[in-house]
Amino acid sequence: MVSSVRSLKRLIYLISPNKIYPNFYKDLEKVLSSKKVSFFQLRLKNTRKNLIINIAKEIKKITKKYKVKFIINDDSKLAKDVKADGCHIGQFDNTLKTARKNIKKKIIGVTCHNSKRLALKASKERADYLAFGSFFKSKLKPNAKKADLKILLWAKKNIKKPIVVIGGITDKNYKKLIEAGANYIAISTFIWNNPFLKPEVAIKKFK
Repeated sequence: MVSSVRSLKRLIYLISPNKIYPNFYKDLEKVLSSKKVSFFQLRLKNTRKNLIINIAKEIKKITKKYKVKFIINDDSKLAKDVKADGCHIGQFDNTLKTARKNIKKKIIGVTCHNSKRLALKASKERADYLAFGSFFKSKLKPNAKKADLKILLWAKKNIKKPIVVIGGITDKNYKKLIEAGANYIAISTFIWNNPFLKPEVAIKKFK
């Protein structure tokens, strides 16, 4: 699956807002129509599973329309149930081995924080992409472990996997991450909770 992940040319790995608000689906259509998004991850904490399934079905219609890979956060079994394109697992979720058993050859991404050890482990276990962060202060994950550019330079040199970066990324700070080796930038707050820009305008700030 790595080759297909690497071949995606759109820069953005978009993560859902914490709550699905009334106009969300219309906003998602507008954002994805920008053709800047390669992945959309559904990340909902403290939400009933049956509700997440219903939300996922609506989102899948939109992501399919705009040829965006639909990723479920944390739950590979749920990813299988809703026929998503893959799942993203953290260090406290199911193992990559379990995820692979559930979704076979679909996309699996792994959170590696700022750790070479975790990155090497995920690479050895055939993760399709590695996620590093948080690089900046994040409203989505205020207590997230911090990462620095050195991990990206190291990963680019030593691990042949696509790299996703996350954590407080905006139109003002993303370029240095790309220059250091990131393939995709994961963003959420800047798009969905921007006090100055509507989602369809915010997404256009990334070139």
